[in-house]
Amino acid sequence: MAVNFVWAQQPAGTTGTARQNNNLVQAAQVFLQSLTPGQQQQAVFEFSDEERFNWHFVPRERKGLPLKEMDVRQRELAMALLQKTLSEQGYGKAKAIMELEVILKALENRPPDDTYRDPDKYYFSIFGNPTAQDPWGWRVEGHHLSLNFSSITGQVISQTPAFMGANPAIVPDGPAKGKQILKQEAALGFTLLHSFSAEQLKTVVIAEKAPNEIVTGNARKAMLEKPVGLRYPQMTPAQQKIFSQLLQLYLNNYQQDLARALRQKVEKAGMDNMYFAWAGSPEPGAGKPHYYRIHSPVILIEYDNSQNNANHVHTVIRDLTNDFGEDALKVHYQKHLHKK
Repeated sequence: MAVNFVWAQQPAGTTGTARQNNNLVQAAQVFLQSLTPGQQQQAVFEFSDEERFNWHFVPRERKGLPLKEMDVRQRELAMALLQKTLSEQGYGKAKAIMELEVILKALENRPPDDTYRDPDKYYFSIFGNPTAQDPWGWRVEGHHLSLNFSSITGQVISQTPAFMGANPAIVPDGPAKGKQILKQEAALGFTLLHSFSAEQLKTVVIAEKAPNEIVTGNARKAMLEKPVGLRYPQMTPAQQKIFSQLLQLYLNNYQQDLARALRQKVEKAGMDNMYFAWAGSPEPGAGKPHYYRIHSPVILIEYDNSQNNANHVHTVIRDLTNDFGEDALKVHYQKHLHKK
């Protein structure tokens, strides 16, 4: 169901985070204004609609407005939303994931008219009315990409769940042979693993076999019984540095202010409460499935490369206290009277 838009003017002279959030609101408004009434019906949902939580990362039919149903200008405006929330690094990965569909289609020998793998089947959805006063959110989603953002009173209060994947993880053949979108995520993970002593590995390695998928899947609320693995204080200073680089690699997919906010949340919860765990092969390569995760009371990051002969990567960031902005919204609604 579409909402009745009330376009709001943003205050002039703002700086920093406020300016970034205002720019995001304006980008969303301009995108929506570029759409036809029919396209708006596809793209826009009430903020309270359960569709906001209906996220996944497999090739399936989705609600929202896909790139393939936008003209050139509308596509530019849709992608501008991504650029307002992702860093140059994160935006580059998101675009590369979309473009990988062309390579995957060729590797699977699909006919030209087959649209199962399609870089234009990435759907943009707006939840609520994007203003600096009201709760609203947006999502871009398709195969191996699901980025979810929520905002209240002009502030982005949640940038999770955030999923990025790659199949193939390393392109095995063709003009793009050797292309590896999530290369650093793999390399830094193995670097950290190989830095541990034999004694530390007894705690780090939680299973000889990697799971066949990220453990939390596409659950609305990520739940794991308890953190396992090696705690941050049990690492040497050199290992802590690699661990921090790995953590920051994921956070740096976001625009600077959003990355900083999540990093500060993690630090406030205590680096001493951070865990690193590994399962599966200690070496990369075909037929060597492996998995790792970073876990604390407030954040969960999972990396899994087990499918397709260990050449198919899934990664996810979950805010264990505020996915979809649910906890922040509870506080907001307690203080303000909004019609849901």
